[in-house]
Amino acid sequence: MPVNAQYNVARPDSLPVRVAMHQRRKIFRAFLNASRVAPGDTILDVGVTGDRSYEHSNYLEAWYPHKDRITGVGIDDASFLERRYPGLSLVRADGRQLPFAAGSFDFVHSSAVLEHVGSNRRQTDFLRELWRVARRGIFVTTPNRWFPVEFHTLLPLAHWLPRRLFRRVLVGIGREFFAAEENLNLLSRRTLDEAARNAGIPGFRIDCVRLVGWPTNLLLSASNKA
Repeated sequence: MPVNAQYNVARPDSLPVRVAMHQRRKIFRAFLNASRVAPGDTILDVGVTGDRSYEHSNYLEAWYPHKDRITGVGIDDASFLERRYPGLSLVRADGRQLPFAAGSFDFVHSSAVLEHVGSNRRQTDFLRELWRVARRGIFVTTPNRWFPVEFHTLLPLAHWLPRRLFRRVLVGIGREFFAAEENLNLLSRRTLDEAARNAGIPGFRIDCVRLVGWPTNLLLSASNKA
């Protein structure tokens, strides 16, 4: 199966994709509740994708009603989003080196990107940069490493193995792309907590969304920066 720009191998009409959309609806509501974002607030969405396979690939741009308050940042060519959602602004840049002054946006949102930026140190750098450009708060999501199915590869349980062994398994079954740390480095609640602390983010909290009682995604939020 080819890897799409969403770093996923699932077919658009498959059960995993329908489940993912269901969970992202929950995540979107959690963002609105955690941020208390108002219509006039500015939002930076870090990690917009050029993927068009799934309706929910860029769910914030699709579902948030005030498109003119969103600036999307990503490394992909996602220019189609400006045509699809008039008022939206896009900037092509790396989330670890954002071309914005400190406190440029009321809220910074980033969903399912943190696990794709590389090593634990790079993940910390990424969070630190999001916090730098946020004026009022951040909201960051990432899949939970301890959910039984790994969403990107659709493999059950193998990602519970020690990381080096998991990567060997991926290479052995022809999934070399996901075996590279810069493409997939899953986080648990503990490692996400460590990354946020090392990034110097005060007063953060980690919540989750669940599927049949099991946490599928971790939600890091921090607010009241001013």
